[in-house]
Amino acid sequence: MSDATTPRIPTVDLRPWVSGDPAARGEIARTVDAALQSAGFLLVTGHGVDPALRTDIRGAARAFFRLPAEVKQAYAVKVGGRGWLGPGAEANAYSEGTSTPPDLKESLSFATHEPFDDPATNAEWYAPNVWPAEAPGLRALCEKYLARMAELENHLLDLLGASLGLEADFFTRHMSQPTYGFNINWYPGTEVVGEPEEGQFRIGPHTDFGTVTILDRQAGKGGLQVYTDEGGWEDAPFDPAAFTINIGDLMARWTGDRWRSGRHRVLPPPADAPAEELMSLVYFGECTPGTIVESVPAPVGRVAHEPVDSHTYLRAKLDSITVD
Repeated sequence: MSDATTPRIPTVDLRPWVSGDPAARGEIARTVDAALQSAGFLLVTGHGVDPALRTDIRGAARAFFRLPAEVKQAYAVKVGGRGWLGPGAEANAYSEGTSTPPDLKESLSFATHEPFDDPATNAEWYAPNVWPAEAPGLRALCEKYLARMAELENHLLDLLGASLGLEADFFTRHMSQPTYGFNINWYPGTEVVGEPEEGQFRIGPHTDFGTVTILDRQAGKGGLQVYTDEGGWEDAPFDPAAFTINIGDLMARWTGDRWRSGRHRVLPPPADAPAEELMSLVYFGECTPGTIVESVPAPVGRVAHEPVDSHTYLRAKLDSITVD
């Protein structure tokens, strides 16, 4: 994997942005706008999230993932549920209309922790998170991490609004009670998943569905690749101190296709390192239910999409990747 960023996927230090220096903020905003037009990805440093917290979450989650399948089965759910997504549950390439074998991963999946006032919204988008008893320290670690993700998301959304030349709260005002998602994705080696089938990935080619994804990842031969028109599929740049940020389909639509939803995939276990094991912490930022997303008009936006309800749109996308 590359250990340096590329012009298409730059590294942005958030500290000058947060400190408020006008010249630095302007330069950062221009960098972000250019990157999101090209690849839909950034690396972000200066975020202040303790690396030890991420390490501790991985340790607690790994203890769960290494349990026998019959123990984990008690927590099994389908895509969009809260609990364990086991082998064969998900095929992300389905969202592109590509028929592939199921993704070679397992996930622990969590989501918004506060109920909604509207009963219909509550019924569809809220349920108590399920914390495996076999991983007793995981809940406290994740709740601390998710509080930091909410703070970071707001900084990022402020930055995205400014990068479009819009008011500071253009995006954040729609995030007062978001239906965020959080996945801990485990990518074991072939001793767990077997030899990959033809066209099978740890996660198949896809774009994310919502607004902003904040990814804490590990480098590996069977790791993240990003697609651009200029370079095709390339290993994503990696910095252990950085979060990898990409925007999803809803955000691209919101910007009138000025920005592109970052297309990516995670390679299967490599033949020359079959025991490679990786784990990613993936925070999916979403809107408050009922948010109507309208494309930013020209000259900022380039395509005037029909307005959509953010959550009707999101539900259809989630349904599209579920393996029946």
